[in-house]
Amino acid sequence: MALKELNPLLHSQLRLAVMSLLAGVKEADFSFLKEETNSTAGNLSVQLQKLKEADYIEIEKSFKNNYPQTTCKMTDKGLVAFNEYVENLKEYLVPKTKGI
Repeated sequence: MALKELNPLLHSQLRLAVMSLLAGVKEADFSFLKEETNSTAGNLSVQLQKLKEADYIEIEKSFKNNYPQTTCKMTDKGLVAFNEYVENLKEYLVPKTKGI
């Protein structure tokens, strides 16, 4: 049995980190994601946009105390893709004894 292909959109370290963080919370703001992933604001913005375009996350922009606030949350499609990625990755980590 061949190994399943890993989703290239989620295979990026920063996008995978964002999805991992969002999988554990209802939503997260941009500052939290930036701090937890140790990324630059510009790079994080680009990667969030790619996840949004794939319909893996929703991005809501608002103001809080006159400051812009960006909040992200995972969509159902994103959760399915993330869980599938994790399951496929497990196949790479489990040693195959067949054919040895």
